[in-house]
Amino acid sequence: MAQLVNKAKDFVAEKIANVKKPEASVDDVDFKRVTRECVEYLAKLSVSNPYGTSIPICEISYSLKSAGREIAKGTMPDPGSLKGNDTTILEVPVKVAYSILMNLAKDIGADWDIDYKLDLGLTIDLPVIGNFTIPLSHTGEIKLPSLSNVFA
Repeated sequence: MAQLVNKAKDFVAEKIANVKKPEASVDDVDFKRVTRECVEYLAKLSVSNPYGTSIPICEISYSLKSAGREIAKGTMPDPGSLKGNDTTILEVPVKVAYSILMNLAKDIGADWDIDYKLDLGLTIDLPVIGNFTIPLSHTGEIKLPSLSNVFA
């Protein structure tokens, strides 16, 4: 009897492992705006849905790191759903406090940008499987706003 149960478990695990899952990538991270409290950047994600029906997104969590330190962290609850058989573009606002930017003055240097690593977790609700998190990581450089950006 135990062998039959183990075979059933293996069969189900193999079928679930081979199920198509949505795929995601980080397209871009750009300056969005300056507020009184922080500088806001916008991360753009492309998520492809292989299913014919829409899939709800539970949340998007993010962590922005620079010079080995976490400079922004947060979650975006209930950002909508993924369109069926299509690619959905998601925009994730990332807010960085001024005090943290001042602490990164060494990294900023003469080129007026921040080297960063953005870690994202896109949690979606897949039928039968349940909540599934797609981990994403992206590295690059973010330009700091100039005076023309602040007063534009």
